[in-house]
Amino acid sequence: MAVGPERKVSIIPIEGIRLAAAKSHIRYANRLDLVLVEIAEGSTTAGVFTQNAFCAAPVRIARERVKNTASRYFLINTGNANAGTGAEGELAAVACCDGLAEIAQISSRQVVPFSTGVIGEQLPFEKILVALPMLYEALSADSWQSAAQGILTTDTRPKLASTSFTANGSQANISGFAKGSGMIRPNMATLLAYVFADAQIETPLLENFLDSAVNNSFNRITVDGDTSTNDCCMLVATGKGSLVITEADSEAARQFQSELNAVFEQLATDLIRDAEGASKFITIEVNEGASEQECLAVAYTVAESPLVKTAFFASDPNWGRILAAIGRAGLSDLDIESVTVALGDTLLVSKGAVDAEYSERAGQSEMDKDEVRVQINLGRGKARTRVWTSDLSSEYVRINADYRS
Repeated sequence: MAVGPERKVSIIPIEGIRLAAAKSHIRYANRLDLVLVEIAEGSTTAGVFTQNAFCAAPVRIARERVKNTASRYFLINTGNANAGTGAEGELAAVACCDGLAEIAQISSRQVVPFSTGVIGEQLPFEKILVALPMLYEALSADSWQSAAQGILTTDTRPKLASTSFTANGSQANISGFAKGSGMIRPNMATLLAYVFADAQIETPLLENFLDSAVNNSFNRITVDGDTSTNDCCMLVATGKGSLVITEADSEAARQFQSELNAVFEQLATDLIRDAEGASKFITIEVNEGASEQECLAVAYTVAESPLVKTAFFASDPNWGRILAAIGRAGLSDLDIESVTVALGDTLLVSKGAVDAEYSERAGQSEMDKDEVRVQINLGRGKARTRVWTSDLSSEYVRINADYRS
């Protein structure tokens, strides 16, 4: 179940990137579960990773390798998170990298591992080693769809985004794919996301582009308030195109950031549309805050309230639940008579109570929609923010109750 039709994306191949996906039977038979991305020599790479203290073995390895070594391959498996696996888990991840390095004739440190799936089970790395030769031979510049399919777990459809634009007279292309349906309040990025550009950008500037793009996309989504042990978001610039960006305050940099933000936002919102058990795509806008931080506190308190989320699932305009969530968000000296709450174009609350013009029929009309917008004005300042979330359905409970079966 997902909200809205699946987008048909025409992916623009990125020069310097080849991809492949294979069935290695890590957890399930006849399912793509192993993905390889080849990155051209001379590319620059930036990454952000989960802040969960129990981060997975591949996260620890990837974080160090991306920082200190020029990445040539991303090796991604699903079905097993390789998290909570101790020293044995790290040895398994390194063994997979060593196996690929031998095939590709490169240093093992140039292979960056990623995993997603069940936590607490040892990675069956022997299955990955067996599949690696075939996976390597299958590398192709056009395998974006199969790569996006191969990183999915409980997702019902792949998520891809692509754009082409001109800056300073030079054409540039950005393409990427992501996965994630549950255990999402990333606190850095999302479960797994990989975005590639053909521009030439040095690492420090690329890291700035990534941080900004993540902050307003993957760091503005939540399904259930849980931060995964395996979250990773990677940005690669191959330098194979004609666009060269050297100054952060240049017009080319601003245009690149804008296009990158659009790709990240598309991927992030696609994740929420395909959240586990989702029947609603919900945008929560908080305006007139004293700071962005307090706007975020309100937005996430509303977005992650089980009572609010179940009301959305029932299409019940129970606005009292939204009001209660705002009130417990921790804002000091909140003047409740300055707060307004609206569903779409329907004003629910003003002057601390139900608006005089509100009708249950109007509220019901808004709640019956698949896409719902909640607008909260705090009346405290000029700060604003936006968060995307989903409803909490019985299907979400079923998926997570049966996750290991």
